[in-house]
Amino acid sequence: MKNLKTHAPMTVNEKFIAWLQLTRFDKPVGTELLLHPTLWSLFLVYAGKNVLPNFWHIVIFALGAILMRAAGCAINDFADRKVDGQVKRTHTRPLADGRLSPKTAVLTFIGLSLLAACLLFFLPQAVFYWSLGAVLLAFIYPFVKRFTNIPQLVLAAAFGWAIPMAFVAVQGAPDLWTWVLFIAYMCWTVAYDTEYAMCDRDDDLKIGVKSTAILFGRYDVKITMGLNLIFTVLMSVSFWHYFDDLPKWLCIMTFMPVLAMFFRQYQLIANRERLACFTAFKENVWVGRYILTMTVIFCLIYFR
Repeated sequence: MKNLKTHAPMTVNEKFIAWLQLTRFDKPVGTELLLHPTLWSLFLVYAGKNVLPNFWHIVIFALGAILMRAAGCAINDFADRKVDGQVKRTHTRPLADGRLSPKTAVLTFIGLSLLAACLLFFLPQAVFYWSLGAVLLAFIYPFVKRFTNIPQLVLAAAFGWAIPMAFVAVQGAPDLWTWVLFIAYMCWTVAYDTEYAMCDRDDDLKIGVKSTAILFGRYDVKITMGLNLIFTVLMSVSFWHYFDDLPKWLCIMTFMPVLAMFFRQYQLIANRERLACFTAFKENVWVGRYILTMTVIFCLIYFR
């Protein structure tokens, strides 16, 4: 799509707005989907030590999640700059319509990644080595959709890598429950990003971009809901483990509203209508908000 502003210089304000769109700082839903699990994992690993989280650890991991999500969006738009213009939902992105250059996206990715790396100076050295995995996954994710139908799995690993990093920062190494939380988050991320991909499936089939929405085919709704169910079960078990002195029925009942939210999503995506699938994707932010809120409440009750 041709950019109407290419014949006149952009103002500083217009460039700044385009940069905000590149990094998605203007759309905080994606940031929250990364931020909430990072924080609930941090609270849970501290729960394993029977204390509330260190305040500075909360700040560091929150900033890291925000910066790396923005960096990931920049490199994603760089990778998709030639195809975004052919997709209804993305044709107005700043690289697709020419408002920003590919160089700007690459420099933004590098700059934000370096800022996030600066936070590692305040964490144990072992976290640095684990962080390399996060950067690698964030970089390769936008490109794997050209070669495999499971880019959502790579995205889930990239987003979820903050979970083992939190465990390493607090207790020196990951344990079994690190990977229970990691797998739970992977299931949820693949589910909500499949809903997101369902919005673009028709366009993606035309231009050759791959996704789990295409891979799952007519089973997309069933698999998405199955992944959400696995996520809910694993998170319930995790609460059961970390808050073992609380009534078990309370841990189970805590996740009943999550199942209700997922049933609402099922109703939205059942007919695979584009805007309804996008609405279902966005409503996952309430799942993250709810679980983070309940994690904090449980920790405050448990360690008061």
